[in-house]
Order: sequence, then structure tokens, then C-alpha cells
Amino acid sequence: MAVSEFCVVTTTTDSQAHARALAAQIVQDRLGACVQLQAIESHYIWQGQAEQSSEWRLTIKTRTALYPELERFVRAHHHYDTPQMVCLPLLTGEPHYLAWLREQTDRGASQA
Repeated sequence: MAVSEFCVVTTTTDSQAHARALAAQIVQDRLGACVQLQAIESHYIWQGQAEQSSEWRLTIKTRTALYPELERFVRAHHHYDTPQMVCLPLLTGEPHYLAWLREQTDRGASQA
């Protein structure tokens, strides 16, 4: 099966301010064309203990080829020891939207 050109990457963080800062830098660096933020409540096991916390989900629309660099960026700027990084391939999409996504993540384009 061929690798999809586009993907959606999700991660979570502990505050709206941190989510906004990550989102702004991701878009500015053209690692993602769009980052959507959403308040969520998470339930999970961490270090053997049941946990519950309010978090912010970042949904990042990007190109699959940029995932490794996006992952490095998130790891370098994240507050969590083990940040969620999940990459889901986009199998298809509206052609004009995908063209825009491609254009916005063109690392050779002017970032002014």
C-alpha cells in the first residue's frame, strides 16, 4: 500500500497557553498547514495509577514527509515526558483543500 501524502497528527498538552504556543510555532515553521485546538478530558493509567486530567488536543494537518521533523519539534518543546504523537493518514480529501495544505507546508516557500 502506498504511503499517503497527507496526514493528521494529534498531540495533547496541559494548558491552552502551551497549546497555542505550540500551534503558532508549528504553523510558522510550516510543519503544519493548520492546527486546531480543543479542550478535552483524558482518563489513563500513568506509572501504575489511574489518572484524569483536563488537556488540550492539537490536531495538526500536515504532509506525511514532515512527520519526523514535527515529532522532533514536539518532543523538544513539550512539557510531558511522553507526549502523545499519533499520525493518521488521509486517504483522500477535497482537492483544493489538499492543494492548500501542500502549499502551506512547502518548506521552500517564503515564511514572511
